[in-house]
Amino acid sequence: MRVTTIKNLASIALATCLFAAAPTFASVEIKGTAPDFTLKTKGGENFRLAEHRGEVLFINFWASWCGPCRQEMPILDELHQRYEGAGFKVIGITIDEDTSEADALLKKIPVSFPVLYDAQSQVSRLFDVDAMPTSVLIDRSGKMRFLHRGYKPGFEDDYRAQIRELIRE
Repeated sequence: MRVTTIKNLASIALATCLFAAAPTFASVEIKGTAPDFTLKTKGGENFRLAEHRGEVLFINFWASWCGPCRQEMPILDELHQRYEGAGFKVIGITIDEDTSEADALLKKIPVSFPVLYDAQSQVSRLFDVDAMPTSVLIDRSGKMRFLHRGYKPGFEDDYRAQIRELIRE
């Protein structure tokens, strides 16, 4: 068994434990400037977070093997399309080590928002991602405001309220 496979199994076990013990609320408020990063998009271009100041961003860390991630993706795509004209954008970051697995999922569940590849989990470590999915809402000035761990139906109500709040600021 390869070391990366063991690492993946440990990550899955940790995420499963976190979901089982997940609190009943959808999000927590957080503070601090979002760490800057650059990743390749699905289209091969560079995406640098700092170049998106002035936009409200919903950064969503996901993996192709994550059931709640699959369930949440169409909802995030709808939010992206609905609020994009108001300066809002969903940014999907896949942590799949094998990007072809992420690409296969995106063929089944196509999305209109940008998808970035974090195959080495460098950016997910910057954001202390410890569950799948994990999302961070960032305001127009680059400050992290809300953290979401996991997904359950109904969390999107909080997403909408928080997005509208940050768009109005």
